[in-house]
Amino acid sequence: MCGIVGIVARQPVNQELYDALNMLQHRGQDAAGIITNEGDRLYLHKDNGLVRDVFSSDEIMMRLRGNMGVGHVRYPTAGCSSSAEAQPFYTNTPFGICLSHNGNLTNAEQLKHELFVDDRRHLNTDSDSEVLLNVFAHELMMCGTLRVAPKDVFEAVSRVHLRARGAYACVALISGYGIVGFRDPFGIRPLVFGKRQGTYGVDYMIASESVALDALGFERIADVAPGEAVYVTLDGKLHRRQCAANPVYSPCIFEYVYLARPDSVMENISVHKARLRMGEKLAEKIQREWPDHDIDVVIPIPDTSRVPGSELAQRLGVPYREGFVKNRYIGRTFIMPGQAQRKKSVRQKLNPIDFEFKGKNVLLVDDSIVRGNTSQEIIRMARDAGARKVYFASAAPPVRYPNVYGIDMPTASELVAHGRSEAEIEKLIGADRLIYQDLDDLIEAVRHKHSKIERFDCSVFTGEYVTQDVSEDYLNQLELFRSDAAKEARRVRAGNVVIELHNSR
Repeated sequence: MCGIVGIVARQPVNQELYDALNMLQHRGQDAAGIITNEGDRLYLHKDNGLVRDVFSSDEIMMRLRGNMGVGHVRYPTAGCSSSAEAQPFYTNTPFGICLSHNGNLTNAEQLKHELFVDDRRHLNTDSDSEVLLNVFAHELMMCGTLRVAPKDVFEAVSRVHLRARGAYACVALISGYGIVGFRDPFGIRPLVFGKRQGTYGVDYMIASESVALDALGFERIADVAPGEAVYVTLDGKLHRRQCAANPVYSPCIFEYVYLARPDSVMENISVHKARLRMGEKLAEKIQREWPDHDIDVVIPIPDTSRVPGSELAQRLGVPYREGFVKNRYIGRTFIMPGQAQRKKSVRQKLNPIDFEFKGKNVLLVDDSIVRGNTSQEIIRMARDAGARKVYFASAAPPVRYPNVYGIDMPTASELVAHGRSEAEIEKLIGADRLIYQDLDDLIEAVRHKHSKIERFDCSVFTGEYVTQDVSEDYLNQLELFRSDAAKEARRVRAGNVVIELHNSR
């Protein structure tokens, strides 16, 4: 999961790219980067860390010159977490192209082979984003033009769609020409674009979520459709074209459950309203299956579950209370490496307000249950705070399968719901009662009458991957690469290399 942005404006874009990335910080807290273009020069700065830490001085910002640029915030889902794999990525052939990518290619290994053997292109990292950059660059070069025209850009994107599989929402800068945004033919990861009338002309922005447009005064035009490319030239002209033969609108439903900001509008669906409806559906299920419940209070696990939790409480006619104080400087726990570190971070991240729990039957509401260790720790904290009974509700169905489209979710064996019944999960996390959202109810909660969505990617709940190219072998390789043990082994190897280098001096 990452956040991407591109801006073409009539004035310098360095500060606006910085501001947009801050609005997308929730999509990636591991690394950040910005590249700008002025004349025939590109200016790049990227590193590990939050946006405010990577761009920590006026000197850094002043070096990012030009009226066009792209930015990126990252959670790593493939490759490693070194600063070398921070984005945007750059290649000088042809023209000079930079790319920011949100998603994950499911055929990255095949494409690496094709790029090396057939296309004679060299890769410097293990990132599938660099793979995608080089595929796009090669296909643009194959147009055989000395100057870039919109038709060349669209032809290159069309050929990317023929070669690349998986999820990709991208913003690419072509030095001296413009910025192109494009999505895979399923539209799995989000991308939206908008315009703003400035003093000197019209400015354009392409970004992961509409909140980035809102904050900088851009008017939302539309979501980039699945398979579509949007090209904005340096002189401020907008071009659009459908570049895929058979696009099927299939956005990731987990964006609405957890990833996106509630003030975003994605695919013409308000994330806030979708989460309200999730709470409504949960309340209906409790009233249907547990009409004589003895819930005294509803308490959300901050922050994402506040909206569904408040609606659930209202529908049940039960008091809603804020029972946990959140430390906002601790990262998302299901992405953290190592079970011990995750358990420790839960205690540092949340602290209960004892009198909201003492002597009460408490219904805790969370957006989802992934590994289960966070839920287990939170339930234990509620009991320690004096709760008589602790019930637990999830706004999402059981997460039983890994995500292969750009979320660094655990492997199947590390998911608490994989291979377990709801009764077994209830016992494992220590809840007195566990209530999961039904998948049909989740889909109904998110779907909107004005949306063109044909289906959602619900693969983390069903194991049915919309690209239809995810084999058992692929998932097995994912298990070997993504598991806690594999990540720890890579960390140790990296540490040993540092020690060896130090000792050799």
